[in-house]
Amino acid sequence: MNKHHLSFDKTGYFSKLVVDYLNESANLNGLYQYAPSIEGIKKAIDDRKHFPINRTLLVQQLQYSYDAIAVTDKQKENIALLKQEQVFTVTTAHQPNVFTGPLYFIYKIIYAIKMADELNEKFPDNHFVPVYYIGSEDADLDELNHIYIKEEKIVWNTPQTGAVGRMRVDESLIQIIEKIYGQLGVYPFGEELKQLFLKAYQKCSTIAEATFVLVNQLFGEHGLVVINPDNTAYKRSFIPIIEKEIKEQFSQAALQPAKEVLEQHYKVQANGRDINLFYLTDDKRDRIELQQHPDKPATYKVHNTNLHFSLEELLLHVNTYPERFSPNVITRGLLQETILPNIAYIGGGGELAYWLELKDVFAQANVFFPQLLLRNSFMVYYQHQEDLMNKLDVRLADIFQPLDALLNNYVKAHAKDDYTLINELKEIDLFYNTLIAKTGAQDTSLSQHVEALKKKHTDRLLQLEKKLFKSQKRKFIDTAAQMDKLKHQLFPNNQLQERIYNFSVCYSKQGHGFLSMIYNATEVFGKEFILIKGEQ
Repeated sequence: MNKHHLSFDKTGYFSKLVVDYLNESANLNGLYQYAPSIEGIKKAIDDRKHFPINRTLLVQQLQYSYDAIAVTDKQKENIALLKQEQVFTVTTAHQPNVFTGPLYFIYKIIYAIKMADELNEKFPDNHFVPVYYIGSEDADLDELNHIYIKEEKIVWNTPQTGAVGRMRVDESLIQIIEKIYGQLGVYPFGEELKQLFLKAYQKCSTIAEATFVLVNQLFGEHGLVVINPDNTAYKRSFIPIIEKEIKEQFSQAALQPAKEVLEQHYKVQANGRDINLFYLTDDKRDRIELQQHPDKPATYKVHNTNLHFSLEELLLHVNTYPERFSPNVITRGLLQETILPNIAYIGGGGELAYWLELKDVFAQANVFFPQLLLRNSFMVYYQHQEDLMNKLDVRLADIFQPLDALLNNYVKAHAKDDYTLINELKEIDLFYNTLIAKTGAQDTSLSQHVEALKKKHTDRLLQLEKKLFKSQKRKFIDTAAQMDKLKHQLFPNNQLQERIYNFSVCYSKQGHGFLSMIYNATEVFGKEFILIKGEQ
């Protein structure tokens, strides 16, 4: 495989916190339980055994969720094995973006699969199951309702509200499949891609169900298990923590020490609320607010509704309708780790940033805090782009530089006319140094005046040199256009590919070969950005 590496800090696209975490900086001491290494996972495996879960519930619910869709032998085996105490999961989570959203959705899942495979080889006395945990209760439709195909942003417009995972596939979403096919149907796997989408996005199915089916089609053969936590049985097992949050508001208080540590060096990712829970119905997901009263007991209000509860009423509601209580970013991981025998969580830089706030929250809830791992990041480039880079004298490591810096380097190397004033500046320097010595021998105040003249003259020449260089750059207008095109292809919207492009373009060209390429390139515990050359 044609694969190259670049340190994350040299890309310019990753935060200081991410780089520091990978380097195990002292700035983050005490904010995580296990180092992002094989040694860390060994300790996580040992410690997880002291945090039992309801494995019977987990297996029953998984078998129920897979009852209506195709399941591979490896998935059946993995689900059945989860009954056993020596079996653990490695998990990634993501919202149900339509058609999977940006490429890193795929990269996260493949990392979980690759990690489970490698741990199964390294620790044969245990078994490890890769899990994709659907963040189906996310209500931010604007973030989840679109994909980019080539240069076009395609948006699903729907009047539906509430949790996106509960929204229904409608005719406008199905029409988007035809639009995607119109652009990608000419490629070798364009028809296969269309059929994947049509099978997943059945009219009137929920977005969570469609995402479940699509991910299952892509990764079922690898034994990936998909779990949707928007489930009454799972929420019922979470009741003790819901009640603790309502009665004590423990999570917000537990956040504060970590936030104070992080604020010394980084931007805090998530601030939380007094109660870090939402009230969830079919078309709404609104926060629960504690309202204190000076002369009567506190009440609990559901924001943007007329719903009010006393403490006793709300606790009764929790036990009667646990599925109506939805964790937010602060408490979501608690539900995940309550349901699953998980040892490692795989996320992006933003996810790691908020997970690093949560160790004390997990401790207060007596829930296992998993190893935190940064997913791999990739740039996929193709032969025609490599040819253009060679033509433009741009190395792979250089492509992350700003466009202007790339063009400046090219002009300096290829300009036929001498645009520099190096010799003239040397002559000016020699002239004024001689003059300073001469005047200084008679009057030191005069030498200071000459120093000022020297600076003024030198600054004017440097300004002239810049104008000469700009004049040279104008002669490379075609080169500038080609560089701009290259940068736009590799950094759409001035972002990494993985944060913008959907997997559809790559899949339509390579089919499952694209997924295999990413799997082979994935490096568990990897600490560098990866550049790989795709098949055209």
